[in-house]
Amino acid sequence: MKQILLPTDFSDNAFNAIRYAMHFFKHEEVTFYLLNTFTPVSYHAGYLIENPTLYGLEDVAMVNSKRDIKRTEEKIRAEFDNPKHSFVRLSAFNTLIGEIEEVLEKYAIDLIVMGTKGATGAKEIFIGTHTMYTIKKVKCPVIAVPSNFEFEAPKDVLFPTDYNFNVNNAFLPLIKEICDKHICRLNILNAYYGVSLNDDQQKVKDFLDIYFKDNAHVFHIADGMDVLEAVEDFQKKYKINLLVMIHNKHSFFENLLFKPVINQVAYHTNIPFLVIPSEKRMQS
Repeated sequence: MKQILLPTDFSDNAFNAIRYAMHFFKHEEVTFYLLNTFTPVSYHAGYLIENPTLYGLEDVAMVNSKRDIKRTEEKIRAEFDNPKHSFVRLSAFNTLIGEIEEVLEKYAIDLIVMGTKGATGAKEIFIGTHTMYTIKKVKCPVIAVPSNFEFEAPKDVLFPTDYNFNVNNAFLPLIKEICDKHICRLNILNAYYGVSLNDDQQKVKDFLDIYFKDNAHVFHIADGMDVLEAVEDFQKKYKINLLVMIHNKHSFFENLLFKPVINQVAYHTNIPFLVIPSEKRMQS
């Protein structure tokens, strides 16, 4: 049985990600952990020394959080009523990242599914602060679901890679599992800068060819483009339902997700994307 974490702030954006998860895993036995974290704005240690009555803020926030998580579960059950799915409600007085890290360890979470706000302006970060820091800090795969995205089965998956990753990555089976269960075609995309793959990169490419031999998969080369341009160009030519990436700190991934979006027309994605931590990040 899968253990999947669903962080929520009770917004429409968060529930849209929950709805995506219900569709994505509708045929699987899953325990979903509904998580809400809260830190009242006025809750400051120094201030509370002089204002001890504010300690009650935590109690009030906890009551509200538990009430709203219960309502969220009821809303899910009313819309989906899937006997394969069970729910655990979690409310915590903590930061989101801090609590996610604790929950991952306590409940052996396999995957996090959460919403993103997307690139809505030139000065905004691509995926939103909470999702960005979750991807950067936690050692667990994350599916980030853009706001207002209506579920589509992942029939065409785009996997941009520079082939600089460890083939023993513990989460590669997740990509294969998705391809198996959804009968996907995996599009493996490499941006070509005029320099041929080195021996290590070629070995990784050969490994992928064998690893996905039972799945439809196609290798693509984007000649004369950087990765951002390559992904954008590919999305214009093909209908992609899911974007998959491996998060290497030193790779193009950081540029792709964490730098300000210069031009939302030139590059934006309105599809969910699965981010897998690299072996180096898992060991750090």
